[in-house]
Amino acid sequence: MTPPVSTLLQRWRDDAASTYNVWFLWEERLKNFRSIRRGIGEVVREIEAGSFGNLYKGSSLETVVGSIAEQRPIFKGADHAFLWKPKLRIPDIYENRENQLAFGRFLDACACCSTEDAVLAAIRQLDSRQIKGLGPAAANMLYFLHPTIVPPFNTAIVNGYNALTGARVKLGKWTEYLAMREGILRLNAVHRDLLSNDLGAMGGFLFDIGSGRYPPPPREADATAQAAWETDLKKVRDDSLAAVKQMRRSEEEERSHTEIQGWLRDLGRSLGFDVWIASNDINRPLGGGRLGDGCMTALPAPLAAVAGGDAIRLIDVIWLHRDTAQVVAAFEVEHTTSIYSGIVRLLDLALSAPEQAVKGLFLVAPDDRENEVREQLLRPAFRHIAHLQMRFLPYSELSRNREAIARFGEGLKAIHAVSKALG
Repeated sequence: MTPPVSTLLQRWRDDAASTYNVWFLWEERLKNFRSIRRGIGEVVREIEAGSFGNLYKGSSLETVVGSIAEQRPIFKGADHAFLWKPKLRIPDIYENRENQLAFGRFLDACACCSTEDAVLAAIRQLDSRQIKGLGPAAANMLYFLHPTIVPPFNTAIVNGYNALTGARVKLGKWTEYLAMREGILRLNAVHRDLLSNDLGAMGGFLFDIGSGRYPPPPREADATAQAAWETDLKKVRDDSLAAVKQMRRSEEEERSHTEIQGWLRDLGRSLGFDVWIASNDINRPLGGGRLGDGCMTALPAPLAAVAGGDAIRLIDVIWLHRDTAQVVAAFEVEHTTSIYSGIVRLLDLALSAPEQAVKGLFLVAPDDRENEVREQLLRPAFRHIAHLQMRFLPYSELSRNREAIARFGEGLKAIHAVSKALG
């Protein structure tokens, strides 16, 4: 007989509405790793420079943690632990400069190191200071730095781990988190064929158990208990239908994202530019073909070799001069995804390859997201980029004018005319 945990894992993987399918295999998840790493670097720089201030609201930390919290239900509420609680004076990294510096050194050490021992040493060093209110919720930031070393952390994941293993891990203490981590690594090793070296998969599994979506298997060898659990699993599968419908609506939104990329692809080619499509999007189906049809298959060598090359490859659409291979314009399409991540990828292009002198950096989004875009660019983390003249291109203007621009336009003049300056 297949062990109960393996049975549950297989059901979980097969469920189209599980966290495994809607988050762990979500392509946008991978895009977010670099942008979050960059944001953590900005937090460290501000703390070291003494410009972080004493407020979470509007800080670079809020930007980073907010972008984590935006990712699917597994990270919902990730920002709560960092919100300033005035009555309790926690977390004590806003008023206490020494604690703030210790937190910055902790993030910097984890961002710079590459080994498990170094990460654990940084965690223990931070824990030794016993900073009031600063507990293992910070592990969610570390996950995006070291996904094979640090599992995600929240109440549901702890509840799922306790329900699955019979442990009694408590919230709020790094020692409890590290004990749970050891257990997670053992579970992951036993069931590696159904999981991943990326501990986000195990985190998602425990989250779905702890949030009540999946009943944990019985730990006792009891045929009656096993049968009851199998019945509960069948109910979960039946209840997934509504969630699958919601997922299909999300897929429709993704198709809309692809359609906008297709408009920009066709418009760029009509204007005489070579076009680059994000490397993870080129095989998306579009109009009987692929989104990447007729586009560049590799970035120009000088651009691919810059420090931010990996992020530049993920920019949704880039137009390049056909003769010089210089970047003319870059577009990030933000249909429903994090505005922050799109801004960071455009910055990677502009700041990693300044010799390109990009004439157009565009955030392309539904009209009703304009205020959200502007609010993001007002964050302190982006205050130094006003000179880059990033612009907002609303869907309605692109839809209404793209055919006329393709027929009569020249260069970027018409695109600038239908877009809006940001800042």
